[in-house]
Amino acid sequence: MTARFRPSLFLLVASALGGCDDAPRFAAAEPGEARSGGSATVNRSDRNAFSLPSANLSPTRRLDFSVGNSFFRNPWVIAPSTTTARDGLGPLFNTNACQNCHIRDGRGHPPEPGANNAVSMLVRLSIPDEPGSTAPAYAERIRQLGLTPEPVYGKQLQDMAIPGVTPEGRVRVVYDSMTVHFRDGTPAQLRRPTLQITQLGYGPMHPQARASARIAPPMIGLGLLEAIPEAAILANADPEDKKGTGITGTANRVWDDALQKTVLGRFGWKASQPGINQQNVHALASDMGLTSNLATEDDCTPSQTACLNAPDGKGPDGEPEVSDNILRLITFYTRNLGVPARRDVADPQVLEGKNLFFKAGCQQCHTPQFTTSADAAEPELANQVIRPYTDLLLHDMGEGLADNLSEFQASGQQWRTPPLWGIGLTATVSGHTQFLHDGRARNLMEAVLWHGGEALPAQRQVLAFDAQQRAALLAFLNSL
Repeated sequence: MTARFRPSLFLLVASALGGCDDAPRFAAAEPGEARSGGSATVNRSDRNAFSLPSANLSPTRRLDFSVGNSFFRNPWVIAPSTTTARDGLGPLFNTNACQNCHIRDGRGHPPEPGANNAVSMLVRLSIPDEPGSTAPAYAERIRQLGLTPEPVYGKQLQDMAIPGVTPEGRVRVVYDSMTVHFRDGTPAQLRRPTLQITQLGYGPMHPQARASARIAPPMIGLGLLEAIPEAAILANADPEDKKGTGITGTANRVWDDALQKTVLGRFGWKASQPGINQQNVHALASDMGLTSNLATEDDCTPSQTACLNAPDGKGPDGEPEVSDNILRLITFYTRNLGVPARRDVADPQVLEGKNLFFKAGCQQCHTPQFTTSADAAEPELANQVIRPYTDLLLHDMGEGLADNLSEFQASGQQWRTPPLWGIGLTATVSGHTQFLHDGRARNLMEAVLWHGGEALPAQRQVLAFDAQQRAALLAFLNSL
């Protein structure tokens, strides 16, 4: 199966200008601006900058953080095993440890040429919904999953398996090159990815199957994002563009497994998960084949008999492979990873770049600041002034970035605004600078130039910047 990503025409022209004429100007750093995570901000900028507990976490609570870290970092093993606390891997899986995808709690990347497995990039699968179906069971399944899974391979492709079980396929990404030009004539090379799925282990896919490549996002500040009041997120939504800005931020409404109802989505590339615990549950199940009390079955489809019949790590009375206590510790860890402090916030070039960021209108989606709620899941995360540079809403990013795979209310051209905090430390932490949902952008400027749809005016404004302005914009982004 091959999924082709097509560029939109915005990548070929750069004549019109956009942005905000009334954008604010910053002559100095704002008070507290360097503390992106409020009191939870950590003061490290080395390769471990994303792996530290929130600065205001007490020594006693750091013990739970460390234990959770061990379950996040260390490999799970195949059952049966004497390591009963962490056995049950598979039968189908993408990796054997969370840390393999979120490298040092940072960003994943596409597979390198010749790689046997994608590891830190997964492939979401679906088919179009059945038109006119009124079957209650089908409608309820779609309401809870947010999509119709591919019949043979499910909602995610697993390219690894335990002995005796066939992996679902092999994932490769190949690229075509394309050139765009800034107004001053400077060329920029972009790469357009084509996703290839080969060596299918269980026969051909549905003829209308859709595939979407997703790299693992950074883990920092998740608890703070979870603590942003829902009303504050919805205040920025304008799905009908009543403000006339062209920015139509939309909230995704997704299924909450624990509450058994539809709620606001916050996490994932399409805001398809409501909270950190459920995000972890679904990752454990889909990425590693690990069951929990919220995901009780292995990710095997009816066509995969060897998978269905393989041994598991469940307890003698059917206890899940991930106990409630282990899940609690993993969630505590992922909820309390601190956000690194910004660097050089008062540097003149950084301030110039910040002004240009606002001039281009980037802040209309990358909302700079929120205050977390008083009733956050952890007391250390409550009442914090944070600067994540995201609105957690869905935006149409144009045909060039479209994956044509919808999730809940998110269309095939919509993506959740990713947080920008920590983005300047990507190379230091993760060892690369590959951005966007599929890692196609090899640096921050390429990521900007792929923006289309609602972000087209901002992209055009950046294309009009001269070399000094481009350098200032990058200095600002790298300070985050």
